[in-house]
Amino acid sequence: MKKLPKILLTGAALTVATVVVARATARPAIQKIATSVKSKKHFSSSILLWVRPDKPRETTMDRWKGPHAKIIAATKGFEEYRQLHFSAQNTGLWPATPGVETAIPAGRRVDGVAEVTLASLVSPLQGKDQTKLAFADEVNLFQRTILYAGLPGWSRWYEVAPAGTAVGTRSLVFLRRREDVSAAQFRRFIDEELAPALANTGTLKELRTQNFMTWKKSQWDTPNVAHDNALADQFHASVLLGFADEAAEKAFFSQPLLESLSQRLALFCTAAHAYQLTEAPTFVEHGQNLTAR
Repeated sequence: MKKLPKILLTGAALTVATVVVARATARPAIQKIATSVKSKKHFSSSILLWVRPDKPRETTMDRWKGPHAKIIAATKGFEEYRQLHFSAQNTGLWPATPGVETAIPAGRRVDGVAEVTLASLVSPLQGKDQTKLAFADEVNLFQRTILYAGLPGWSRWYEVAPAGTAVGTRSLVFLRRREDVSAAQFRRFIDEELAPALANTGTLKELRTQNFMTWKKSQWDTPNVAHDNALADQFHASVLLGFADEAAEKAFFSQPLLESLSQRLALFCTAAHAYQLTEAPTFVEHGQNLTAR
């Protein structure tokens, strides 16, 4: 077997080295942040909801937190069930960031989220009968529903304030991962960098994160309701932020710290849609159905 000329070997070595460097460059390094704020892992999912346009929005939102909530709250196996009601005029709270879509597209503006935390892996099996009733009622309220599920431990609740601390206002941020960032790397960014940085601000009264699995229509394919969710529209995580009042929230979204966070966010995300909440009623807490009282 003939030996290859040194120049070819050298060229091949340089090519391999270039590829290795390029790959390393394409994957932004996680800047792991230490925090003394404790967190607990949970098994949570989020169902994004769009109300029917042919019915008054306020009427639909009232029915959602009324009769529909009672159907869902009766489901066995829930640790917690609460609704996140969004303002009707959300345009995006996150400040403009180069390379990141922060303005919420009107055509995909979400009206609310059903936030469900399960007690265990067998919980989905326990609630099958009640889920059928929820499926049947969805069409009365919503034109589109999209489920983002997570694995056990992919949801984290941070103890940024003592239990029972009043939360005056909340916002929810949906994050879309860059194509050149792996799913595992993205989860590490949320858990090891972004969430600890937010926890360390000292201004939050509530902080929860959820990492989502790859979206699949089959996970929540209710009848007579749309589930269209193009790849360009899909999200991969959410961050819930709670504040003492509106003034604290406004100060948070305008503070210099958010500027540095946004620069880091741009390395991992292509979208950060921050929604203003109007209320977040809870119907199941610590496994107890509050609507049955």
